[in-house]
Amino acid sequence: MTRIHVTVDGVAYSDEVEPRTLLVHYLRQSLGKTGTVVGCDTSNCGACTVHLDGVSVKSCNVLAVQADGHEVTTIEGLAEDGQLHPVQQAFHECHALQCGYCTPGMIMQACDVLKDNPDPTEAEIREGLEGNLCRCTGYHNIVKAVQQAAGQMRSASSGSGETADATEAAEVSA
Repeated sequence: MTRIHVTVDGVAYSDEVEPRTLLVHYLRQSLGKTGTVVGCDTSNCGACTVHLDGVSVKSCNVLAVQADGHEVTTIEGLAEDGQLHPVQQAFHECHALQCGYCTPGMIMQACDVLKDNPDPTEAEIREGLEGNLCRCTGYHNIVKAVQQAAGQMRSASSGSGETADATEAAEVSA
């Protein structure tokens, strides 16, 4: 057993883990973070995507001991003060899910895409999400949700919410 110290969703944890324990299993089984989904255990589907020190990783491809001394954010840690993260809200509003199995990982990856590129094109969104698979939706509403979230996040950071919202509405209706 190896002792790890990790901060998950803003809470510090110190636990003994088997050195071979995957981060996804540590999050789910030891910490109860069941929003992080086990999809394929081969890093192909992206359902288990979390942020490790602010960068998206597939947690089925990371050992828990590799997270020692680092910060992990799961889907449960995105909302602040009871308010959904803009990407979570946009997924809800744009009906960007069907069964919901891929949704936590897709949202986590979308947040990473928008962190690196706050104004992505449709092609850039699709490329940024290509390591996350959805077997139900066909991706149209997922891309639409990421575009909506990008607009909301840009307007929030610029402080010009009404003007940006009107521009977004005009773009959507065009």
